[in-house]
Amino acid sequence: MSYDGMVTHCVVAELNRVLVDGKIDKVHQPEREELILSIRTRDGHFRLLLSASSSNPRVHLTESGRENPMTPPMFCMLMRKHLQGGRIVRVSQLGFDRVISLDVECRNELGDLCIKTIVTEIMGRHSNVILMDEKRKILDSIKHVDFTVSAVRQILPGLLYENPPQQEKLSPDAFSILDVLRELDQQPEDALLDKFLVNTFQGMSPLLAREIVYRFAGNTKVFRKDVDTAAFLTHAETILSEICNHRYEPVLMLEQETKKPFAFSCINLTQYADSSTVKSSDSISKVIDDYYEIRSKREHMNQRANHLIRLVKNNMDRCEKKLVLHRENLENSKNREQYKIYGDLLTANLYRIHAGMKEISVENYYSNGLESITIPLLEELSPAKNAQHYYKLYNKAKMTEIYATQQAELAEEELRYLESVLHTLENADTPAELAEIKDELVDGGYIASSGVKNKKQQKKSAPLSFISKDGFEILVGRNNKQNDELTIRMAYATDLWFHTKIIPGSHTIVRTRGGETVPDSTILEAAQIAAYYSKSQNSSKVPVDYTVVKNVKKPNGAKPGMVIYDHYNTLYVDPKLPE
Repeated sequence: MSYDGMVTHCVVAELNRVLVDGKIDKVHQPEREELILSIRTRDGHFRLLLSASSSNPRVHLTESGRENPMTPPMFCMLMRKHLQGGRIVRVSQLGFDRVISLDVECRNELGDLCIKTIVTEIMGRHSNVILMDEKRKILDSIKHVDFTVSAVRQILPGLLYENPPQQEKLSPDAFSILDVLRELDQQPEDALLDKFLVNTFQGMSPLLAREIVYRFAGNTKVFRKDVDTAAFLTHAETILSEICNHRYEPVLMLEQETKKPFAFSCINLTQYADSSTVKSSDSISKVIDDYYEIRSKREHMNQRANHLIRLVKNNMDRCEKKLVLHRENLENSKNREQYKIYGDLLTANLYRIHAGMKEISVENYYSNGLESITIPLLEELSPAKNAQHYYKLYNKAKMTEIYATQQAELAEEELRYLESVLHTLENADTPAELAEIKDELVDGGYIASSGVKNKKQQKKSAPLSFISKDGFEILVGRNNKQNDELTIRMAYATDLWFHTKIIPGSHTIVRTRGGETVPDSTILEAAQIAAYYSKSQNSSKVPVDYTVVKNVKKPNGAKPGMVIYDHYNTLYVDPKLPE
């Protein structure tokens, strides 16, 4: 992960510089596993986030707002009792592990000055925030760890705090390069240098190890046999020395096209120079805050959307099962003409059929050669009723084909619609978008209506808007209801309309400003945007149809976002957002 021991070292240095001698004004616990300390210093007010979240554990200064619960949790109340008004004395790190301690000078029940310590252990699902007194007795923790969870180390009120078990690795600020060289020379020739660094040094993440290797060799996958090991370790020692001596270059790495963050570090990550954008900062907390704010927002949105996604997927499964059933019925109905032939031939040969016969061979006058054909008979039926039996089978198969064809078309249409809803759910960015999609599902009968009108109307989300290099406005619908609004009501008849061919995606409109000729470059940009906001976002050569809006029609009774169009052209483009 990006938040490794070296980043922790950088965070601790920043917190010591900014927070020491600051007083804790307030303590909040906005989430079950997150604390925020409001700290007042000579330079201003700061908010320190301590997170023991299993997915995003971290410690850093934050500017992001959090909504606090009406009733503070018990752990929050305990922290307020012991720490509010206390002065931060020091911030320290356990070696180069992801364990950060805040020593706070405060007064005990007798009014005497004492030191209370908050320890934040950043260890994946075992992460924790622990409060202990000057004798290292645990007062409480965000997560209680008893012997059923860990037989080695319990975290419970009243127990003495023990440091997490140390890994047998070298500290980056105290090692002999000769000892490391001997260890590296004993590795097999096909040993990867980045894995060796991870296994050798405390606080070394795969991300940082790859960066060290890349700066040395211009490649992240390098084997021991390919390099001068002494030169490589001297190079690694130089970078580690810069970190240990607090010479940092905090960076946030953004995807080149989407501008979404995918990594951060306390040093510049040159390994991604050709495929990403580097956002530098003087503050490691700013970098981490930006990274996790977007990630946390995405996770919160996913949590809110999960039940809707499950609902849509369940309905998609239902549609697929219906399709299988109707297609089987269509396949079975293909033999219906044979039943009619049997009925006709039996009717023509009634005089040859006697009661109790199991079959009869007759000339097939429907064939050119008048070949003999054997027709099975039901012994309990008369000759005439045997013929009627085959006519009934024929009529039943004929009606089954008509019904199955209609139902298969409806199931396919519903499946395409649900795929488009799933696509918009997976890409929804705001609560307003989720609310609109939920309303759409209520209107479609997929969710039961509560029957109560919400007095506080949710503000509608606006379509995405881009400006092409030629100055034309490009609008993109965020969901099916907005697609209808954009295409049917907002767009003018002369505007250009784009949509991926037979692929769920957003309606995309190019404003032609009253019928101006749209340059090919803008048409290409709009097609790339339409492909990007579709299910084929990660594909290449995506087919995108485009036509003028007057050629787009919405059939009566069609589901939201479903339209028909004609007189169109097709472009094959790679999905891309404008730069």
